[in-house]
Amino acid sequence: MKNLIYLLILISFISCQQKLELGKNNRIVEIETEFGSMKVKLYDQTPKHRDNFLKLAYADYFNGTLFHRVIDGFMIQGGDPDSKGAKAGQRLGEGGPGYQIDAEFRPELFHKKGVIAAAREGDDVNPEKKSAGSQFYLAQGTVYTKGALDTLVMNINGKLKSKIFNRKQKENAEAIMKFQAEGEIEKMTELVDKIQSQVDSLYEISKKSLSDEQIKAYTSVGGIPHLDGNYTVFGELIEGIEIIDSIAKVEKDDFDRPLKDISMKIKILQ
Repeated sequence: MKNLIYLLILISFISCQQKLELGKNNRIVEIETEFGSMKVKLYDQTPKHRDNFLKLAYADYFNGTLFHRVIDGFMIQGGDPDSKGAKAGQRLGEGGPGYQIDAEFRPELFHKKGVIAAAREGDDVNPEKKSAGSQFYLAQGTVYTKGALDTLVMNINGKLKSKIFNRKQKENAEAIMKFQAEGEIEKMTELVDKIQSQVDSLYEISKKSLSDEQIKAYTSVGGIPHLDGNYTVFGELIEGIEIIDSIAKVEKDDFDRPLKDISMKIKILQ
């Protein structure tokens, strides 16, 4: 009898492993909604996010959760376990499985329309840009002209350089004030020149530029280019991209939650 119990446990374990098969390539999942079904290919280049999503889907974690935040021209977001059975008007977006996932940024994986990406907490409390454990969004975005895209990149880089300069200036504020108070103008000037050199160097390393593939995508199908390198993209729709538009257009409250709940069911296809 004891051997039979062990055998049954072993068979059950093997069956679960075969169904989940973490680490297997070319995984496809389906997101079912009242607006139709969307098929998502999970990227092999982001294995931590791929396997986490599969683990949660296999456990039926997403089933009954809502698309709780939708913004037309931007994205539709879901995966908050607190949204299951949530009362009308309840603020959502803070729930999760209790852990984060290390960022998996890849230059070739970007925010074209139809990708799935991980939501996360802001930089002020999450400087490593770790992903939320379960919340995700499907990118909609807008279609850009080449000129509008160039302007966007220029503005992003301008803000980036200002951010780097302000940080370096803050780090050296005490020394600058000391030299100024003591009348050491030459030393202060040398320090300011050094700061500017550091800013220029850091900016060259981190400034934003777009590949030919990104430009082609953002000027044809559209997307959300300013999120690239800030949120992990870990898959893309291979069917049902038009459903994003349908969901994004529904009536919402002041917190972008649909007035009529839009629930989902996620299952693993392969």
